[in-house]
Amino acid sequence: MANFYIKRDIDNELLAWKAEEGRRVLLLRGARQVGKSSSVRKLGEDFEHFLEVNFERHEKARTLFDGDFEVKKISEELSSMFRIPVIPGKTLVFFDEIQSCPRAITALRYFYEDYPDLHVIAAGSLLEFALRTLPSFGVGRISPRYMYPLSYSEFLKACGNDMLWDAVCKASPEIPLPEPHHHICLDYLKRFLLLGGMPAVVADYLKNERILDTQKSLRDLMETYKSDFEKYKTAIPGLQIATVFKAAVEQSGGRFNHAKVEQLNYRQVREGLDVLQMAGLLIPVTHASANGIPLGGQINPKKMKYLLLDTGIFQNQAGLELSDILLGDAVTLINKGTIAEQFVGLELKKALADTLQNDLFFWSRETPKSNAEVDYLVQKQGKIIPIEVKSGGTGKMQSMHIFLKEKNAEFGIRTSLENFATYDKIKVYPLYAIGNFVREQHRNLPGIQ
Repeated sequence: MANFYIKRDIDNELLAWKAEEGRRVLLLRGARQVGKSSSVRKLGEDFEHFLEVNFERHEKARTLFDGDFEVKKISEELSSMFRIPVIPGKTLVFFDEIQSCPRAITALRYFYEDYPDLHVIAAGSLLEFALRTLPSFGVGRISPRYMYPLSYSEFLKACGNDMLWDAVCKASPEIPLPEPHHHICLDYLKRFLLLGGMPAVVADYLKNERILDTQKSLRDLMETYKSDFEKYKTAIPGLQIATVFKAAVEQSGGRFNHAKVEQLNYRQVREGLDVLQMAGLLIPVTHASANGIPLGGQINPKKMKYLLLDTGIFQNQAGLELSDILLGDAVTLINKGTIAEQFVGLELKKALADTLQNDLFFWSRETPKSNAEVDYLVQKQGKIIPIEVKSGGTGKMQSMHIFLKEKNAEFGIRTSLENFATYDKIKVYPLYAIGNFVREQHRNLPGIQ
């Protein structure tokens, strides 16, 4: 399985970047082992030459960036060091784990300015820790792109169901998916929720189709992440970070309560959360008032939820009893804790990976007589659309109706195990298709490619 590659949606974007005139240097950001390096290597197959520099392994390569940023000279020296020709238009230069060489990050802007015909991509799994020390690393010259684990659609296609996904994309609340197709999608949804989208885990599953066997891969991934805690180059002890991570798993689905984290004070918990966000292991969902656009204009950072990077990691760390779930159906799994809400948030995040509006928000109203909460909010051409996650096939929509009335919203989205449907001002999207709704709404927005 060493050479096994799972096709990703970003592959087409990378090919388009290759052909683009006046292209910027591309900077891939995201957590460790989400597939950044594999996708770039796949793109490298479309070039005559591919030069990969891993700054964690190739310490000598770091010294080439110690002097002036004469990028053409640096490229010649890299060519000699790795014995690979560096020819504009024919060579893809890939700087991997670039966080290990901060001066190489600074040099990226000069590749754009002084060597624009050369294709250059950089990536790093702990990149955010390096970027925070660089006040400016090439705004307007570098194009950042976030990568996440596989989405449901990528997983479905990896399982050989391209035609099924095409049918999902053609369906809508007005034109539901045929019921047999819908039930097949739900079956794959159950598998995906348990597996998650980490490429190594999905590759293991595609090899033998045994979900229980993939749990070792998930445990190994978590050990890798935990060993990284000591590499974050912060003054925060790894044990403190691990404690906060454990608390985030336990408190998933609700607002994070700092006081419930044992043996740590508020400042220590806050530090741990910040570090885990920079590492990409936790994704914040922030309370927004939803009084206008942009959603981030009126937020309450004291009301936060946190998603784990991946549903497979979540179920593995939460200790769900897989043997019982595997014998049941999708409803059995969805009713286990908050995995449906986790999944929807992650699908929204993945769908917005290449947009300017990629933060996640929720809304709540607390009054002495009644409380209301909507799981997610998204922007649509100047309007705010509420999204409510229902664990089963149906459910009351009291909070949604309160939001629609108070905010004079055009319509709301319910996502559940139901097929596509529409009820008055509520449009229903199956859980597995919620990413499609977001992609449809953002495809033609200004400033979004």
